[in-house]
Amino acid sequence: MTQQVLTILGSTGSIGESTLDVAARHPDKFRIFALAGHKQVNKLAAQCERFKPCFAVVADAEHAAALEQLLESADCQTEVLYGGQALIEVASASEVTGVMAAIVGAAGLPSALAAAKNGKTIYLANKETLVVSGALFMETARANGAKVLPVDSEHNAVYQVLPQDYSGRLNVHGIQSIILTASGGPFLDTDLSTFDHITPAQAVKHPNWSMGQKISVDSATMMNKGLELIEAHWLFNCPPDKLEVVIHPQSVIHSMVRYLDGSVLAQMGNPDMRTPIAYCLGLPERIESGVGALDFGKLSVLTFREPDLNRFPCLKLAYDAMHAGGGASCVLNAANEEAVAAFLAGKIRFTDIARIVAHCLEQGFSDGLNDIDSLLAQDAQTRAQARQGITALSR
Repeated sequence: MTQQVLTILGSTGSIGESTLDVAARHPDKFRIFALAGHKQVNKLAAQCERFKPCFAVVADAEHAAALEQLLESADCQTEVLYGGQALIEVASASEVTGVMAAIVGAAGLPSALAAAKNGKTIYLANKETLVVSGALFMETARANGAKVLPVDSEHNAVYQVLPQDYSGRLNVHGIQSIILTASGGPFLDTDLSTFDHITPAQAVKHPNWSMGQKISVDSATMMNKGLELIEAHWLFNCPPDKLEVVIHPQSVIHSMVRYLDGSVLAQMGNPDMRTPIAYCLGLPERIESGVGALDFGKLSVLTFREPDLNRFPCLKLAYDAMHAGGGASCVLNAANEEAVAAFLAGKIRFTDIARIVAHCLEQGFSDGLNDIDSLLAQDAQTRAQARQGITALSR
């Protein structure tokens, strides 16, 4: 395995930290070219001191000045950049062979698209890239020889159990459906009558995974699984009616593929994102990830159930958007991001998240969004509609 030169977009988040943990275990295999950490300058400075990247990217000039001061005091020679254009530059630099796309939300789209345009290997952890711009992103990757490897645990599990020569056509390979597992989040058995009173602190306490606040809330509403359905649709060229969701609270089986002969192949492991990250980074080899072995002797039971769409209306909204096509999934994502941020800020109730998303979808959406400018315009329009709805609900 030749040494990979990596840019890690979102290095201070949970995916970025796990990526650096795996890379640090194999210094002969990976070199860090750039790290991007938005506004977490203290954490980013510590990462720069350890991994000595050529560049570090933050959100704006103010945070760039703060980071420069920290690096200067540590005698670290990393050059500091800031802004969206800088993210694009470190994702498309000629020296870079692989890009970990782990910026949360639609903000990660331009840099991931730049990596695709420049033929990089893209380790895709930013599901919104495909939710917002699935057709555009996958076509750009194909046209420029970029390789897209799924880092999300569910899609990575599917990728591992698909045939190695998978052509993007389920019937050719005898595949009946793709099954994404979901933990059900922290409110799987909570009394529905109490949902109006769920607090942000309760919503971010995921029972199995350690994740950021936004994705934790998405898990609690199951919007996260809805976004993953749309992502799987584009990653595996899978028709919506061939995608299933099953709730599996233990998060041991990460996803499955159902074959026409009755076989179901599953990928299993402890719930730790270093496993899918190591799988992608190491291809075609299997490399050590730091994750402990799955102890079957301690697995008392594995359970499964169908999702209740009354309990999880966001999952139904995602299904509806996927079936609608066009700009529906772009609207879904933008409205959800605004609603989740408002919930975390205490402006709306937990149950209002689905109401805001449904409201924005009802406003309609554009078809044929096949360029970045029109996608971002739809995104901005939806965010304005969502903010109006949030203001009305918070009065």
